Amino acid sequence: MESFGGKMTETSSSAKVSTKLERIAKLAKQMPGVALSTLAHHIDREWLREAYRRTRKDGAVGVDGQTAAEYAVNLEGNLQSLLDRAKSGDHYRAPPVRRVHIPKGDGKKTRPIGIPAFEDKVLQRAVAMVLEAVYEQSFLDCSYGFRPGRSAHQAVQAIWKQAMDLGNCWVLEADIEDFFGSVDPAQLREILGQRVQDGVLLRLIGKWLKAGVMEEGRVYRPETGVPQGGVISPILSNIYLHEVLDQWFANQVKPRLKGRAYLTRFADDFVLVFEKEEDAHRVQEVLPKRFGKYGLRLHPDKTRLVRFAPPPSSPPSPATGTQRGRSFDLLGFTLYWGRSRKGRWVVMQKTARDRFRRSLRRVSLWCQDHRHDAMKEQQVALSRKLQGHYAYYGVTGNFRALLQYFDEVRRIWKKWLSRRNNRGLDWGRMNAVLKVFSLPRPRVVHSVFRTAVNP
Repeated sequence: MESFGGKMTETSSSAKVSTKLERIAKLAKQMPGVALSTLAHHIDREWLREAYRRTRKDGAVGVDGQTAAEYAVNLEGNLQSLLDRAKSGDHYRAPPVRRVHIPKGDGKKTRPIGIPAFEDKVLQRAVAMVLEAVYEQSFLDCSYGFRPGRSAHQAVQAIWKQAMDLGNCWVLEADIEDFFGSVDPAQLREILGQRVQDGVLLRLIGKWLKAGVMEEGRVYRPETGVPQGGVISPILSNIYLHEVLDQWFANQVKPRLKGRAYLTRFADDFVLVFEKEEDAHRVQEVLPKRFGKYGLRLHPDKTRLVRFAPPPSSPPSPATGTQRGRSFDLLGFTLYWGRSRKGRWVVMQKTARDRFRRSLRRVSLWCQDHRHDAMKEQQVALSRKLQGHYAYYGVTGNFRALLQYFDEVRRIWKKWLSRRNNRGLDWGRMNAVLKVFSLPRPRVVHSVFRTAVNP
């Protein structure tokens, strides 16, 4: 009975918070050009309880070493204490985030990730909920990353439709170099101030921007950037790039172009598609200047202009510098022109080569570390990894890559199972193992032909 009552209380609390979020969103929609100054009063204990519910409980611990389970022992008392400190001004001190480094796609370089303390995650989630309700009324349709009801697949499908509609087009594939480490905090605060003037929220965000990072026992306080991995970081990055890129392209760039043009952005990854080559070169020239104004820099080696057209097509003029090629990468997929079953040229998708290799490398490391585990445990873990791969990369036209991935995972598993003893394991014995401990075969989960997407 207590469990049932607890669920009812949680449901009721979530419903009340949803009503508040709708109220904030309605106000923001009715007052599009006004900076809102009374927002923090919505954050009460019920709001923090909902923020706690939405916060991942299985993440790595922050600098204080506190786990979600430990925080939950005295949840109501901890939430009340957090609320009092957050609203009292100087009593809340944002702890530095713990920085770890994870391998990049090439396996040689690493990417820094910040891990906030669990309590900080809860408070960041609470503030992010407010900001999301405000800014969802302003964000443009071209933005897909870390927004409710939007996904990476929708972003890729939008580009698929744009390229199919244009046929012959030019694609500007852009990469922002160290985006999270380059954001100018002063300009971010200025951009926030155009829409949010609540002192409590701005003070908390300011503390997170100044909190610094802890690495190998030392605290560093960079002058620029937001911690990559922080709960608040995705919404802050969307707010920043909404001003830097989205609105600028929609309001200032597109009206000056001669042909159709589209922007598709997922967090700090974006692609521009142009009907006219002249327009593509004009934007390619001015884009670095626009980003430089806000402390950002396009990666010189990963930003390129590609003619994206079905063959046969005339080669690009050497004078323009447009790269030859019929493919480009976005969000782990390579988009390219290929033949449909009816023989027509269509835009197709396949797993990007670097993502394919990175995923197999992780599987190999896991099999190496767990080769002595029970066979059933290995089967369950590998099945989850395969299902997760299919869930993301299982798109129309990518079945061959899925099948290749499936075969490679079985080969890797065989390799490390062979290391369990001196007898080794040939394919005859391995196939017998796979009959008992079978792995899920590839399947297409997403179809670009079934989903209608408005560019």
